[in-house]
Amino acid sequence: MLEHLELFFRSIFVDNMVFAVFLGMCSYLAVSKKVSTAVGLGAAVIFVLGVTVPLNWLLDKYLLQDGALVWLGPEYADYDLSFLSFILFIATIATMVQLVEIVVEKFSPSLYNSLGIFLPLIAVNCAILGGSLFMQTRDIPNIGLALNYGVSSGIGWFLAILTIAAIREKIRYSNVPAPLRGLGITFIITGLMGIGFQSFGGMLTGDNEPPEETQNTTVEAQEAQEEKEIKKEIEDKEKAVSYNEAINR
Repeated sequence: MLEHLELFFRSIFVDNMVFAVFLGMCSYLAVSKKVSTAVGLGAAVIFVLGVTVPLNWLLDKYLLQDGALVWLGPEYADYDLSFLSFILFIATIATMVQLVEIVVEKFSPSLYNSLGIFLPLIAVNCAILGGSLFMQTRDIPNIGLALNYGVSSGIGWFLAILTIAAIREKIRYSNVPAPLRGLGITFIITGLMGIGFQSFGGMLTGDNEPPEETQNTTVEAQEAQEEKEIKKEIEDKEKAVSYNEAINR
């Protein structure tokens, strides 16, 4: 349970797709002018990540990894289909995005029209593909954690675009200097938000108390260092005394 909670909060705040690795910036900047539009796109991203990351975990576990086909028989143990990762991951993502597009167009035509080209472009959104690739490189051990990682990464992206959309609606009526209007002030605010989100990293460092063995090793190292310093001081004093005696002679 603790592992799920740590992954959940880390994916939202510390390893946020926008503020930590700068993925999905195109739609983040283009569809963050209104809160209503940002909410719709953010919800779509959560759904797509929550579905595609565990599906791609299954593909990676039972099809793409080196030796993953052993369940078909021992003669398939040497097969390595990892070179198909990008193709299959993108195919899975495109399928889910097409499903989301059909549902949004059916039940919310106004949102579908406001999102425009950026809804189908979720299929090639680097944040969506990044979720599956990070899942693969981090060796997430089970499908439950993969689902957790997908949903929490989507929530992190959703919070990022929702926050910047709310701020941009407010600063529209503010006296922003002319050279900074538009993307200029948006990038500055994004940087400040990124610094704020990174500050949550201190919450997940775990127990700061080192193990007992480490403590003993540290104490021994400090004692050895202190002993060396004392010996060096004695040698320096002896050299100084010898030098003064030589001068006096």
